[in-house]
Amino acid sequence: MSSKTAWGLTGFGGLLSGLLFRLWTPAGDPSHSICLFRRTLGLPCPGCGLTRAFAALAKGDFAASWHLHPFAIVLAAEFGAAWLVVGWWLWRERPLPASRVVMPWVLVQVGIYLALWTGRVATGTLPW
Repeated sequence: MSSKTAWGLTGFGGLLSGLLFRLWTPAGDPSHSICLFRRTLGLPCPGCGLTRAFAALAKGDFAASWHLHPFAIVLAAEFGAAWLVVGWWLWRERPLPASRVVMPWVLVQVGIYLALWTGRVATGTLPW
């Protein structure tokens, strides 16, 4: 499979996911959770609420998405931007550059993500 085909299939998968989230809303009931972290510790994990936040985002409900998980909007924007950048490089038929920016950016975001989760645990604002 060519890299352009893989890029196109990735975009198709993203659109299909958006449609799925638009049509379906995951249950917020903790008894239906498949999260091992939540089942073991009884505490929502750092990603808790992301699926429901993406579903709210697909429906255009930005306030609900922000309430469920503020990072969902950031992640959706980054996934879209990354898909466009990779597509641009593939369209120009050039090899993707090895970036020195990506890994530090990921580490900064993981730090922000964990700080957000810690703050939400401390203030009791995690979605249950």
